[in-house]
Amino acid sequence: MTPIPQTDPHAGYLEQKAAIDAAVARVLDSGWYILGREAEAFEARFAAYVGVGHAIGCGNGTDALELALRACGIAAGDLVFTVSHTAVATVAAIERAGATAVLVDIEEGGFCMDPAALEAALKAPPKGRLAAVMPVHLYGEPAALEKIVALARAYGLRLIEDAAQCHGARYRGRMSGAIGDFGCFSFYPTKNLGALGDAGAVVTGNAELAAAAREIREYGWRDRYVSAVTGINSRLDPIQAAILGAKLDTLEAGNARRQAIAARYDSGLAGLPLTLPGRRGGTTHVFHQYVVRTPKRDRLREHLRQAQIATGIHYPLPVHLHPAYRGRVPVGPTGLCRSEATAREILSLPMYPQLSDDAVDRVIAETRRFFL
Repeated sequence: MTPIPQTDPHAGYLEQKAAIDAAVARVLDSGWYILGREAEAFEARFAAYVGVGHAIGCGNGTDALELALRACGIAAGDLVFTVSHTAVATVAAIERAGATAVLVDIEEGGFCMDPAALEAALKAPPKGRLAAVMPVHLYGEPAALEKIVALARAYGLRLIEDAAQCHGARYRGRMSGAIGDFGCFSFYPTKNLGALGDAGAVVTGNAELAAAAREIREYGWRDRYVSAVTGINSRLDPIQAAILGAKLDTLEAGNARRQAIAARYDSGLAGLPLTLPGRRGGTTHVFHQYVVRTPKRDRLREHLRQAQIATGIHYPLPVHLHPAYRGRVPVGPTGLCRSEATAREILSLPMYPQLSDDAVDRVIAETRRFFL
């Protein structure tokens, strides 16, 4: 049997090899290897795609989150409310900005921030200045932004969207990343819009915030070699920018293919003792991952492995249970029981646009064989 990977960025490269190779050659021939026209061109195109006025490319998605926080003036003593069921980068970026993450639980039956848990945490926060809310649009589904935005406004907080897994997803007609003060994106190779290396970006409709993020990205320079504020070095590589520009042309088609694969999984796995991904009303889910839940997760995963079908666990531990964070990160008053239970049961099935229908059907057949 041919192995089925859980994700396959190389297949994405091969599908667009001619366009990507030409983009890379263009940068190499240009003689300009830091920022420059390629980075500026991609920033302009990505901002237009998201529907905002500004995009600032950076080194990776973690840097994007830190840039957004620092551009908003968030620093030591400030509280940023986010979730524990996420990639550790979310909390790592908050701490790199000097702020304190306050972790709230996820929704019943879902994977994103629970607005009720957020509200409880805002009413009874730990010591510090309430500064920002950072919802995570996990697995390709936007969080419940209407209620989260309302809470952020009521408490006078910045809203920073962690949209690292949500390229092209829409919430009530607006692109994810375009709704908060900042949207933060990772272009890690496995993302829906993935580079062939590390890359990231922040987007915003606020010109002042954009200018601040752009300065912080490159040592705090306003004039070259003169730092007006303290900054970092997190520039979008022009080769990655050129690759992303080529791949942006096919993002919508890739998302449509992911949705078709998800629909095939939905149909083929129906009736099994599995919890399948839901769909939030008023949103477009772009299925960065297709995540099922079962108390038999580990046994199912081993069964699929023996059938040469790779799976993933995104993520095996909520952040508050990582050794580096255990016991020292504040938790909202409702606790994190859903986050902990979810981490014990989730399994990411193979999902990438080049996955064939035959491969999807094989995943379905093997999963059904396990349960039946």
